[in-house]
Amino acid sequence: MRLYDEDIANLRTLGNFGAELLPQEGTILTHCNAGALAACGYGSALGVIRAAIEHGKKIDVFADETRPFNQGARLTAWELMKDGIPTTIICDNMAGHFMFKGRIQAVIVGADRIAANGDTANKIGTYSVAILAREHGIPSTSPHRSTPSTPRPHRETSSPSSSAARARSPTSMAARSPLTESH
Repeated sequence: MRLYDEDIANLRTLGNFGAELLPQEGTILTHCNAGALAACGYGSALGVIRAAIEHGKKIDVFADETRPFNQGARLTAWELMKDGIPTTIICDNMAGHFMFKGRIQAVIVGADRIAANGDTANKIGTYSVAILAREHGIPSTSPHRSTPSTPRPHRETSSPSSSAARARSPTSMAARSPLTESH
């Protein structure tokens, strides 16, 4: 229990530092899930959003789906909804549109891996979101907290997250992911 309490305290400190970087009012884009479900009850990336709201900032969130496994649509959106934080789910490819229209004021993403030099690796699509944010002059950050990451099976790129749902593509169709490519 002591480690849990220490982790929560560290995540709250991280959230408070990150909250200072967010505007007083605006929409934040998230990619993937770095909330309480992934980071010990408070969250790293979502901890920044929680802290900003606790400090009186008027923040709403665009949670992108985060394909292929839809962590944003399933997990991030659920956590934010549970906390009463205004959230809208968008498909991954809509981020550029909303940035262009001036609807996104900051981007916060998780970090599955952190290199010794501070570089981060996150879910597929994070790079594209970062490039779009840079192109549109939108600040982006990845509050650091390392969590395990494993290569994703073929079914995650060809099927929805629910095993009861129909496949999105034929099961015999080839699918590519940088995590399954040989280097």
